[in-house]
Amino acid sequence: MGPEVPVSASPSPSLVLGQKLLPQNSSVVQTSTSTKCSMFKIGSRSASISRSVSLAQVFNKGFSSPPSLEALSYAFTRSSHAAKNKLEGKVALITGAASGIGKATATKFINHGAKVVIADIQHQLGQETANELGPDATFISCDVTKESDVSNAVDFAISKHNQLDIMYNNAGVACKSPNSIVDLDLAVFDRVMNINVRGVMAGVKHASRVMIPRRSGTILCTASITGLMGGLAQHTYSVSKFAVVGIVKSHAAELCKHGIRINCISPFAMPTPFVMDEMSRMYPDADDEKLVEIVYRAGTLAGANCEPNDIANAALYLASDDAKYVSGHNLVVDGGFTSFKNLMFPAPG
Repeated sequence: MGPEVPVSASPSPSLVLGQKLLPQNSSVVQTSTSTKCSMFKIGSRSASISRSVSLAQVFNKGFSSPPSLEALSYAFTRSSHAAKNKLEGKVALITGAASGIGKATATKFINHGAKVVIADIQHQLGQETANELGPDATFISCDVTKESDVSNAVDFAISKHNQLDIMYNNAGVACKSPNSIVDLDLAVFDRVMNINVRGVMAGVKHASRVMIPRRSGTILCTASITGLMGGLAQHTYSVSKFAVVGIVKSHAAELCKHGIRINCISPFAMPTPFVMDEMSRMYPDADDEKLVEIVYRAGTLAGANCEPNDIANAALYLASDDAKYVSGHNLVVDGGFTSFKNLMFPAPG
């Protein structure tokens, strides 16, 4: 056992405990649980410090009078309201929000007090989603491969709501190409990169255009676990998602100087329309129920499956003041899938 460490290295001859002065080199241990007085053991000597102090007096210190039930109720109500309205007064623009992760996030944001602009290339579905989500949702047609569309979507949010607080670059496309690099169709590669990478860059650019003058704002991007490890998807898609993580890291260096946060989310696979369409091409003879089973069985966290609401919760966290000091981060939502690999040794004989 090492030497005892003095309570205070101060040259002062006494320690202050409340308003009481105790001798130097004194270790203080409470030996009484009474609410009316405190008994302390000081070093190797015993001393009794009696104070008629009730718990109410301790808790009410600094108040001219004890808080009323009405005041406590008001404080609790405000706290509950804040927990349920983390985006009160905020305006968000979400690309690819007509379905899947984008729709789930739009719903979550609206439920927490935000106004949401749904930007999607699917005009009819996007309008139906906006109608379904109610008056706090509006739709604008947007093809993220066209910079003018992205710019117009940002300007639309400003014209309608006079501000843009959250930009979520969620639009993306799967890669329908062979697995081998020798069979890579570079035309397909260019198309995927145009949507998954250039589209994100356009979103970051035009969100920054309106956020920098205000010196505030939050930018989110959807990456993927396929951008963390090789071998989880075709090369083109995987490369595009590695690039999204790089976009976030690179822009964080500049945007932090303006008080703007930028982060991304890397989800695990889940049975969204995006994934189901790709799975149906891989397993043409499997019905939807079987495809969902295949997706869920790929996970590693027992008793839970990755769902769009999980990503919406991650986006809510990153967009809210709960993450006010989080920037340049890739929030991985994969149940630990990318955290480990098993050696898969054969069982001992």
